[in-house]
Amino acid sequence: MKIEEVSENCKRIQRELNTVIVGKEVVLQKILLGVLANSHMLIEDFPGLAKTLIAKSLAAAVGCKFTRVQFTPDLLPADITGTYVYNQRSGDFELKQGPIFTNILLADEINRSPPKTQAALLEAMQERQTTLDGNTHSLESPFIVLATQNPIEFEGVYLLPEAQLDRFIMKLSIGYPDKNGELEILRRRIARRSDDFAVSAIVTPKILVDMQDSIEGVHADDDVLGYITDIVRETRVHGQVAIGASPRGSLALLKLARANAAFDGRDYIIPDDVKAIAVEALSHRIIPKAASWIRGFDATVIINEVLRKVLVPRVD
Repeated sequence: MKIEEVSENCKRIQRELNTVIVGKEVVLQKILLGVLANSHMLIEDFPGLAKTLIAKSLAAAVGCKFTRVQFTPDLLPADITGTYVYNQRSGDFELKQGPIFTNILLADEINRSPPKTQAALLEAMQERQTTLDGNTHSLESPFIVLATQNPIEFEGVYLLPEAQLDRFIMKLSIGYPDKNGELEILRRRIARRSDDFAVSAIVTPKILVDMQDSIEGVHADDDVLGYITDIVRETRVHGQVAIGASPRGSLALLKLARANAAFDGRDYIIPDDVKAIAVEALSHRIIPKAASWIRGFDATVIINEVLRKVLVPRVD
């Protein structure tokens, strides 16, 4: 598929999502970049900000199967992956597939389940497969996990381990709508006369996979690759950082920069593509020093400092 077609399809999907999600064009674009990069995303924000609605609407717009799992303290790994069940009629054990066998999986409030359950997602997120009783089962393409967590809850939650956080290509927040946006939400609700939403399928799963494959054809100049490397390496030596981003962070920047270029209709990446997604791609991959929190140096502030410090290459 040509990059121009990828760009046009993305913009058509975004326009369709804008009919449901009000005033969040930038967030929706970044989510679409994650989809183009065929990667998983973590959305951390307060309740009631349409996290579930975005995931469900996205799945409808790209014609994909959608499954939602509400993570709770008593959720077991088999509740996600599935298990083998004995069939008395045939005398065999048959696989009862869990909700992980889908295209877009919403892991709602993922930090409410213990690490053992969270870890059930790791193999699927990294390898696009799951292993049950020694048998490996491939997952259908596309397979994307959209996980959510509430940043204000501290009781009955389990912090995601760094190894699992690193599997998410981006960490996003949605934010409250402005006054006009909130008024528009109310007006649309009155016009619909229902709480339900209708989202049309703009592409099919096969077309979406073709769009994802097309990203591999986006050119990356050595100067831009060096810029990506310099940013990630600077996170490791920043004075307020205890542990910087790994090479997986560099790969995330490359994939998202390519997706951003394709979204804009270009078959090559420029430094602005990298800067556009650096905060979301790296903020969850660094661990600030303990004293940094007191001084107001959270991960977002640190990444923005890194972007100001690293020399931007000139690309003709």
